[in-house]
Amino acid sequence: MKIGEVAVRAGVSVDALRFYEEKGLIKPQRSANGYRHYPEETLQLVRYIKLAQQLGFSLKEIGENLPLLWNSEQVSSDVLRGLFAEKIALLDERIAQMHALRSLLAERAGQVCPLQGTGAADVP
Repeated sequence: MKIGEVAVRAGVSVDALRFYEEKGLIKPQRSANGYRHYPEETLQLVRYIKLAQQLGFSLKEIGENLPLLWNSEQVSSDVLRGLFAEKIALLDERIAQMHALRSLLAERAGQVCPLQGTGAADVP
């Protein structure tokens, strides 16, 4: 398949495919005239990349785990559960940080001067 067909069938832009290629996530074959030709399994691979991104994985993380997930005969559910558990722990940490930030902002919003000290006595 040519790059345009892959883009349409996978629901991504041609630029996205070129970017995935640049990052080493997909590898087309080149014809003598320089056109990219992709095997049929590229569609499944691009769909996997999109799903992994929707689940919060970065392209770097996807690239690091791609050989494990894509080239193995049968990926252990335990491996996937482990990757997902790590991502959940990271999200929980970020959520806690955001709650702490929200509390701080709410506390500061109630002060006479939110950018100075902790109360009216601190205002010059």
